[in-house]
Amino acid sequence: MRETALLILLSGVIASVRGGSQGDCQALNFGYGSIVCVCNATYCDSAGPIELPDPGQFLSYVSDKAGRRLVQSKGNIQRNSTGTGLRITLNPVQKYQRIKGFGGAMTDAAAMNILSLSPGAQDQLLRQYFSPYGIEYRIVRVPMASCDFSTRLYTYADSPGDYSLQNFTLSEEDVRMKIPLLQRAQALSAQSLYLFGSAWSAPAWLKTNGALTGKGSLKGKPGGKEHKTWAQYYIRFLEEYGKYNLSFWALTTGNEPTAGQMTNYSFQALGFTPETQRDWVALDLGPALHSSVFSETRLIILDDNRPLLPYWAKVVLSDISAARFIHGIGVHWYFDQFAPPDITLTSTHHLFPEYFLLATEACSGWSPMDPGVRLGSWDRAEDYAHDIIQDLNNYVTGWVDWNLALNREGGPNWVRNFVDSPIIVDPSKDVFYKQPTFYAMAHFSKFLWEESQRVGLSISQNTRLEISAFVRPDASVVLIILNRSKEEVEFEVWDQVLGFLPGRAPARSILTLLWNRH
Repeated sequence: MRETALLILLSGVIASVRGGSQGDCQALNFGYGSIVCVCNATYCDSAGPIELPDPGQFLSYVSDKAGRRLVQSKGNIQRNSTGTGLRITLNPVQKYQRIKGFGGAMTDAAAMNILSLSPGAQDQLLRQYFSPYGIEYRIVRVPMASCDFSTRLYTYADSPGDYSLQNFTLSEEDVRMKIPLLQRAQALSAQSLYLFGSAWSAPAWLKTNGALTGKGSLKGKPGGKEHKTWAQYYIRFLEEYGKYNLSFWALTTGNEPTAGQMTNYSFQALGFTPETQRDWVALDLGPALHSSVFSETRLIILDDNRPLLPYWAKVVLSDISAARFIHGIGVHWYFDQFAPPDITLTSTHHLFPEYFLLATEACSGWSPMDPGVRLGSWDRAEDYAHDIIQDLNNYVTGWVDWNLALNREGGPNWVRNFVDSPIIVDPSKDVFYKQPTFYAMAHFSKFLWEESQRVGLSISQNTRLEISAFVRPDASVVLIILNRSKEEVEFEVWDQVLGFLPGRAPARSILTLLWNRH
């Protein structure tokens, strides 16, 4: 890390970048291409609640490599074309998928990092993610017991032979860290949060390899006592969290089932093939959920990387006994470059249109070629925005980031699998840094309400701009534009009801436009 940046911070020379209506970004440059915004217990920049512009006007929010962060401006909708060469024509008659939401994961590591700050800074951080003054996350992924972003290996039922799960017990990490933070997040949110649980591994005594890590699957066969016990583990998890007034919108069938099929896999995993996942859902997990008080809880299959589609979905969802219990398909982003979205996401949607697609995990810094935390990396913000737009334009209904907060190292992580996060905490200074990826998420999560519907658009000429358009439930329009090029791009948006919106996408920028069609 560029420690000279800390000297700048200590000397009090912190640049201000004009942000939204609730204050400026206190900017700090660590030498990774752009800036972070520094927040503490008493101050943090915020876009604040966003109100629709007056009729005939539109709002524009821009974040860019140069250092702007959700900078708001107002423009007028014009009757006549501006004459700009690039025209983006809105076609709201073409309707596609509806949005569920955006969010991140409350891992053990995220909870530990948030709680390492003072109470005031904790509140500030949670407010930035969940409140109307923040970026209004709606979805939170909750690991069921330990994962690599834990400091120890554990499940909730580590007593060998406990097939009735009489000794099932939530961990200290749940009771003292994750649950209180989830309750605080819900209290800050203007709407109900959608929690979904993902398990990394079954207890070792239920597995073929007798360990939480490495290559291993459930003993026996679907329908057998090990598979039924693992299904009941899910029910017990929902029951125990319910005691804290936390209900779950969904469960996945398990994090990255292909990882548990790999020899010498380094952290927690449970192997399934699509065939065994299909049969476990049909014979065990589906019936267990259906016959419980949690029958409305959605079930999401796969929770693994996109190249597995559409094959995995075909195997599982073509079986009516399994398909009747399933609601959605979860995808991770780690190998998206090897899996064109049209032949994976869109093909899967057309094969199984009644099942939603949800991006359930992503993070920067996972690749050995570019590992760990990069404070202020704009490239990573562009990676986020590119992937989100690509997903949304191929029928995905939401996008869930990985750890809500990590430390300067990118952990803690018991296997030292350090990655990056939109918020990095530094407890020694009682501050946290909002990364460019935080603002990349904001350009979507802050504006795309639940039930917003993607609509058609056409572009008059070839362009480097990446664009997605939505009509919100109140009939207002959101247009999100990513410009990864080094040149500013002028454009106009033609709303055939209202007129023309003149715009500029600065070099290396993310832009969100908002206007009212009434």
